[in-house]
Amino acid sequence: MPLMAENIDKGDVLEVIKFLTSEDGEIPRLTNGEKVKEFEEKWGEWIGMKYNVMVNSGSAANELTMLALRYIMSEMNVGIAGDIIVPPLTWISDISSVIFSGFKPVFCDINLKNFSFDIEKLKKTITPDTRAIFLTHVLGINGLTDELLKLCEENDILLIEDVCESYGATFKEKKVGSFGFASNFSFYFAHHMSTIEGGMISTNDEYFYQICRALRSHGMSREITNDELRKKIIKDNPDLNSDFIFLYPAHNFRTTELNAVVGLSQLKRLDKNNENRVINFNYFMEKLDNKKYITDIEIEGQCNYAFIVVLKKPSLKLRNKIEATLKENGIEFRRGLSGGGNQMRQPFFKKIGVTDFSDFPNIEHVHNFGWYIGNYPTLEIGKIKNLIKILNEI
Repeated sequence: MPLMAENIDKGDVLEVIKFLTSEDGEIPRLTNGEKVKEFEEKWGEWIGMKYNVMVNSGSAANELTMLALRYIMSEMNVGIAGDIIVPPLTWISDISSVIFSGFKPVFCDINLKNFSFDIEKLKKTITPDTRAIFLTHVLGINGLTDELLKLCEENDILLIEDVCESYGATFKEKKVGSFGFASNFSFYFAHHMSTIEGGMISTNDEYFYQICRALRSHGMSREITNDELRKKIIKDNPDLNSDFIFLYPAHNFRTTELNAVVGLSQLKRLDKNNENRVINFNYFMEKLDNKKYITDIEIEGQCNYAFIVVLKKPSLKLRNKIEATLKENGIEFRRGLSGGGNQMRQPFFKKIGVTDFSDFPNIEHVHNFGWYIGNYPTLEIGKIKNLIKILNEI
C-alpha cells in the first residue's frame, strides 16, 4: 500500500496530447494563458468562491497570500506587520510564508478531535497584534467550528484557510475553503487531485484578488484586470513605463497551460473520487480498535485522502512495533501526521522560536504517536480490511 496510487490516469495524459496536437498544426501557448483562466473559473464554481488565482504549488499559494496581505497592510499604513496565529501541525510553507512576509508566527496547540486549534488556548493567544488566524484543515478533516468563526468575527481577525489536504471536506454542508478571507489549495501528486504541481488561491475579495494577480507575476501591475485600479497605479507612477510597474518585491509563481489542462481533466472526477475516499475512511474508523487508537475523531464532513492512526496512550514500545509491522507488510506511512508533526521542533524554527513544549501536549502526542496511511479512490476494500486487521492485532 503506497501513500498514493494512480492519481494521474491515461485520460489526463490524452487530454494533454489533444491540447498539444491542434488541427492546424500550430504549437499552442504553453505558459500561463487561457487554459489557466478556464481552470480558475471552473475551480471557482466548484469551491464556491468568486476570485481564483492558479499558481505553481500550494506552497506558492501560501506565500502569495501572505505577501498580498503584507502589501495591503503596508498600503493601509498598519506599521508593525503583526502576528499570524498558526498551528504546529501543518506544512512548513504555512510558517515560512508568514516569516518571509514580515509577519510573526505565533503558535497555538491543537485538539485531538479535529486536529485544528484548541479553542480555549486560541482565545488566550489572540492579542491586539493578531492580524490573521491561519487554519490548517488536516488530512481531510474539517477544522472549522462556530466558535472559531465567532472568534474571528468578534476580534476583527482575518481567517486564512489552508485546504491543501482537505478540499471536498465540508462544514455545515458547505465546502471548507469558502469560509475564510482567503483559502489556499495544493494540486500536488499525493493530494485529492493533481495538476502534476500546482496550487490555487480563492477569495471573495476583489482587491485582494487583483493584488495576488500582480504578485503572482513579479509584482507587475499589468496583470491587474481591474481597469480603474490599473489606471490609478499608472497615474501614481508617471515616471515609469506603464508595462513595467512593480508594486512590491515578489516572485514568479505562474504555472503553465499543461498543468491547467490536467486540472480541468481531474476536476471532472473529483467529486466521485472523494465519495470513495469518504466511504473508505468511515469504514476504517468504524473498525479500528477504539481501546488502542483514538477513534472519536469528529469526522462529519470529512474527505480524507489518508487514514489517521493515533495511539490513545503514549508507548514507545508499541510505536516501534507498529512501524516495524507496517514496514514488514509493505504499508507506507508517515509519522506525525501533516508535515511530520510538531513544526516547532524543526531545525529552521529552533533557532528563532519555542523550545519549551509544555503548553503543547496534543501536538507532542501526535508528533510521537500518530501516523497517516494512504487512502485513495482505487483502494480495494480487501486491502483496507487487511490494514485494519494488522493494526488491531499488534
